[in-house]
Amino acid sequence: MHTAFRKTFALTAVATALGFAAQAMAQAPAPAASGPKTLKMQSTWPASATLQENFKFFAERVDKLTGGQLKIDALSAGQVVPPFEVLDATHKKVLDGAHAVSYYWVGKHRATTLFASTPAGPFGMDQIDFMGWMYEAGGLDMYWDLYQKEMKLNVIAFPILPSSPQAFGWFKRPIKNLADLKGLKCRQTGIVNEIFTRMGMTTVNMPGGEIVPAAQRGVIDCAEWVGGVEDLRLGLPQVWKYHYVPGMHESSVVGELLINADVWKSLPAQQQEAIRSATTETFLRWWAKWQRQNADAIKEMQTKYGTQILRTPPDILIAFLKAWDEMAKEEAAKNEFFKKVFESQREYASIVVPAKRFMMPPYSFAANYYWPEDVRKAPAKAAKKK
Repeated sequence: MHTAFRKTFALTAVATALGFAAQAMAQAPAPAASGPKTLKMQSTWPASATLQENFKFFAERVDKLTGGQLKIDALSAGQVVPPFEVLDATHKKVLDGAHAVSYYWVGKHRATTLFASTPAGPFGMDQIDFMGWMYEAGGLDMYWDLYQKEMKLNVIAFPILPSSPQAFGWFKRPIKNLADLKGLKCRQTGIVNEIFTRMGMTTVNMPGGEIVPAAQRGVIDCAEWVGGVEDLRLGLPQVWKYHYVPGMHESSVVGELLINADVWKSLPAQQQEAIRSATTETFLRWWAKWQRQNADAIKEMQTKYGTQILRTPPDILIAFLKAWDEMAKEEAAKNEFFKKVFESQREYASIVVPAKRFMMPPYSFAANYYWPEDVRKAPAKAAKKK
């Protein structure tokens, strides 16, 4: 065979072989997905808290919704960084994400408290109203803008934790009116610290896990944590006997799931949707379970620890709302983004709150009919009568 012909024949054969190989590769199924991925996230809550159970429930749902392809390592407070450092750790990717509440970050930006639905509602909204503003009125877009554009942090967030309505707090002695708050040193957090200071209370900011030791050492005279089962687990009924409900400072508080923005972008679309779905499911399922846990906890506080559960004096609640209105007006005048979010919430509330007030019967209406007044004063005694 002529040398030139042999070379041509060989090149043709190679080209044909490469063509067949390319065709086979095009027709072959896509390579299998890589193995399971684990995201390391940490909360600001003690391991024993029901708030941590909210986080763990979310992790379980993500695992199942993704068929085990995405797992969440739901760590409790302090396992990687101190509780109040989870936001910065998520931004720097020391953590892939975190479970917290946005009002912890008011020192970084005042508008963070508004995305926790605190204080005071806002404008009379409950958690479902707030979720309506978040998902139906542009709140979530503002939430992401807050972190990424305003605070220059590489994180995104979703609402996940409806831990309210919360109690006013625990006290070493009875309080009858606003004047009784003066001189007391009480654990508070976020912008609520400043509101109660305006009302005459001396406040101390500390993580939940430090409340009981501080109380035992006499560092604080009173504390607000959450209420119900959370306060029982933290050990507050063993420190103080006077427990006041309700409070307006966190009447509809909503906690957050934080995720590093680069981590979020790296996830397949299906896994992103699994996270979105898991946050809303966790919000509802945990909330429903939590209400029963709170009811059981109130009974145990009274029967086992002799807790006196008392109504918060109305003048304190009104004074709180007035103090917050003044502070919010000041903040809106200084901060354009705060003003934008606050006015958006006011506009949404102006539509849903008045309408809902007329459409829905007051909770107390049927409650008082089936469960006499003494149930509200002493649930434990009512339970014994059954």
